Amino acid sequence: MVAESPVSRPTHRESLVGLFLRFLKFGFLAWGGPVAQIGLIKHELVDRERWIPVDHFNRVLGIYQLLPGPEAHELCVYFGYMRHGRIGGLLAGLGFMLPGFVLMFALSWFYVTYGLQLSLFSALFYGLKPAVAALVVLAVYRIGRSAISDAALATIAALALGATWIWQLNFAWVLLLSGLAYLFWHEGRKRYAAGLLALGLVPATMLSPWATSTSLPLLASIFWSGLKIGLLTFGGAYTAIPLLQQEAVYGNGWLTNAQYLDGIALGGILPAPLIIFSTFVGYLAGGPGGAILMTLGVFLPAFSFTLIGHTYLERIVHHPGLQLFLKGLTAGVVGLIAAAAIQLARVAIVDMVTLGLGLIALVILLRWRASVAVA
Repeated sequence: MVAESPVSRPTHRESLVGLFLRFLKFGFLAWGGPVAQIGLIKHELVDRERWIPVDHFNRVLGIYQLLPGPEAHELCVYFGYMRHGRIGGLLAGLGFMLPGFVLMFALSWFYVTYGLQLSLFSALFYGLKPAVAALVVLAVYRIGRSAISDAALATIAALALGATWIWQLNFAWVLLLSGLAYLFWHEGRKRYAAGLLALGLVPATMLSPWATSTSLPLLASIFWSGLKIGLLTFGGAYTAIPLLQQEAVYGNGWLTNAQYLDGIALGGILPAPLIIFSTFVGYLAGGPGGAILMTLGVFLPAFSFTLIGHTYLERIVHHPGLQLFLKGLTAGVVGLIAAAAIQLARVAIVDMVTLGLGLIALVILLRWRASVAVA
C-alpha cells in the first residue's frame, strides 16, 4: 500500500466557523444512506474543490471501510483534520452528526412523551416495522454477497448465526472467534490451535465482565454499551442493529423489540447515518442524559481513529493477517445480522397485512435498489 505520513492540506483555508458550517450543511443533506452521503462529500470536496486527488480519496475511504463506524462521518472528521488539525476534525464530525442527533433527540422525546397514543403514529409504525425488517433482511443478502467468498466464510457466518440465535453467545466473542477462525484457517498448521482457542474462549464468555454492563450505574452502563457498539460496528451501520439489540433489549432490558424497531424506523428517515438510532435507544434507557452518553459512546471511536491514529492505521490496516481476521469477522457480522433479522421479523410481522407490506418492501428494495444503501 501507499503510506502517507503527514496528511496533505488544502492551500485555501477557511475559518473554524466556516468549516463547522460547511459540514453542518452536509449533515442536513445526509439523506439516502452511506453511499449517497459519501458521494455528496466527494462531489464537493474532491471533484469540485480538489482538496485531495481521487486516488488519495479512494485509499482513505478504503481504510474507513475496514474500520468500525460510519464511513461518511469518519471522512468528515478526516477532511476537517486536513483543514484545521484535531480541532478541525472535531468540528467537522460534530457538524455532520448534529442535525441527525438533534432530530432524533426530539423524536425520542416525542415518542416517550406521547408513545403511540396518537392513532396517526400508531398506524405509521404499524406500516414502518415490516419495511424495517425487510431492510435488515436485505442487509444480510447484500453484505453477505460481498463478504462471503468461500466455503470457510459461509461456515463462519452460519456458526455465528447459530451462536447468536440458539446459544445466545455474546456478540463480542462471536466477532472475535469469527475473525480468529478464518485467520487460523489460512494457517493450516494452526487449525487445531484455533479449535483449542475456541474451546477455551466459549466458557470464558459466560463469566466475562466485559460482556455485560449490568453491574455499572445506569448512565455509565449506557455509555459503555455505546462504546462497545462503536468499536465493533465492522461492515457498516447495519452491524449495529444486532449488537445494540443484544445489549439494550436482551442484555439490559432497556426497551422491547417493538420499541427497538420503532427506533430503527425513525433513524432510517433522518438525514444521518443509520447508527443515529442509538440516540433513541439511549433516550429510552436513561432519558436525555442516556441519549447523549449513548451517542457519545457510539461516535467516540469514529472521532478517535482519525484524530489520534489515522497515520498509524494507514500503515497497518492492509497487513495480510489483519485482512484475513477482518474477513472472518465480517462473515460473523453477516450471521449476527441474520439472527437480528429473524428476531425483528417475528416482531414486525403480526398478521397477513404486515406480511404483505414486508414482502412488498423487500421486492421494491431488491428491484429498484432503494436509496437506503447497505455499506
